[in-house]
Amino acid sequence: MASVNLGAVTVTAFAGRLGEAFAVELEGEIVELVLREAKSLGAAPGEGRAPFSLLFEGPRERPLEQRIYPLRHAGLGVLEIFLVPLGLRGEGATYEAVFT
Repeated sequence: MASVNLGAVTVTAFAGRLGEAFAVELEGEIVELVLREAKSLGAAPGEGRAPFSLLFEGPRERPLEQRIYPLRHAGLGVLEIFLVPLGLRGEGATYEAVFT
């Protein structure tokens, strides 16, 4: 699966993927993160991409630390995304990725 150029990715690429799983491989184990939100953060600065954020939910029993992870998605390919843990919510752990 080919890596995706994140500089060209917009919120539109994720908006239709809510509820879909993204796989992270950790020490031979696959951890699934489900995309819960894809939100625009305003207008594009000049000719750049409009900023946006993504919220993912993962398993409560396998929390991820803050760092870049390769997320695999059947339709989007492999995306190297910096995830920030926001804490435990409901039955899972929530992570945010912000694109500027």
